[in-house]
Amino acid sequence: MKTIRMLSWLNTFIAPIKGIESGARKSLIASAFLSILVILSACSVSYKFNGASINYNETKTIQIAEFPIRSCYVWGPMGPMFNNALKDEFANHTRLRQVSRNGDMKIEGEITNYSQRNKSVSSEGYSAQTELSITVNVRFTNNANHNQDFEKQFTASQSYETTKSLNSVQQELVEQIIKDLVDQIFNATVANW
Repeated sequence: MKTIRMLSWLNTFIAPIKGIESGARKSLIASAFLSILVILSACSVSYKFNGASINYNETKTIQIAEFPIRSCYVWGPMGPMFNNALKDEFANHTRLRQVSRNGDMKIEGEITNYSQRNKSVSSEGYSAQTELSITVNVRFTNNANHNQDFEKQFTASQSYETTKSLNSVQQELVEQIIKDLVDQIFNATVANW
């Protein structure tokens, strides 16, 4: 059925050409064919489902240093959770081989802030929501293109009801915050967003 529709559609374009003499018709068809080829060759679409835009001919390795905690307020598991999540993101979404030194790309830094603050106040004047946030300072070096090098701070936060204790929600909140931070760092370093 689709073939018949396609042939009838094609016939609507060919029918007016039938009235033109043979040499002019061939020339018109050749011109139309060349025009279509030029249009198709001028358009190029590149899809990268992981979001990474890396030239793997130039960049083959990445060095991701351990991020120490330099914050006054600390939750012990936070450091290893962040470091593992960052390395996993690059392992799962790029073809870069992780090395311990001399990487084509290098990511290093430190966790500089882990804090909570009152986010909203109830009508009785008490805190209704508390916001937990983590800030990470990142130094990125791209040895293939030093124009992309940067040092930048990334912050992510999550809120929780003040009726809950931090201990009861901390694991889940920190996991969500770390996921957000890792996404921000990935996008800034290799996705060029």
